[in-house]
Amino acid sequence: MRRLWIGGALGVLVALSALVISLAAFGGSSTSSTSEEALQRQADLYAIDQLEKKFHKATSRKNIDLMMSLWAPNATFTAGGNIAVGKKQIRQFWLTESETFKPDNTWISGTIPYKVRTTVNGDRGTLYFECHYVDAKTGKVEKSTAADGDVARINEKWLITSMAGGSATLSR
Repeated sequence: MRRLWIGGALGVLVALSALVISLAAFGGSSTSSTSEEALQRQADLYAIDQLEKKFHKATSRKNIDLMMSLWAPNATFTAGGNIAVGKKQIRQFWLTESETFKPDNTWISGTIPYKVRTTVNGDRGTLYFECHYVDAKTGKVEKSTAADGDVARINEKWLITSMAGGSATLSR
């Protein structure tokens, strides 16, 4: 009887071990996978949001290298009827056409968090934000604009692939 009981217990252990190995081979439970997907989504949304923060840091400090680090190599940027294609033309726009990079301006830019919207779907997403430019010397709001664009994960880094600048819409 004892041999039968030990044999049965060993059989149950072998079956459980096989089940655990099978689950590990197929990625574990769906709860773990769902949790990992939700965590990855939050990480992606955070990374996309950082593009907006770096954008405003770049314009406030007139840091063209930081600004250009946000763009994909073949990105497009449309503003004021101008279309810039590729990083070289986008860089030229910021340095020659943009009021925010003009040396005489002492503007600080930022946005109110509720005026930022991000989406993500796999390796693609969208980013919308408003820019409020305040003169550091006078405290006066000099300009308000909006940016609406597409982003993509390229070589494990989120970058702007296309963006259109325009007027900010007032909303409550």
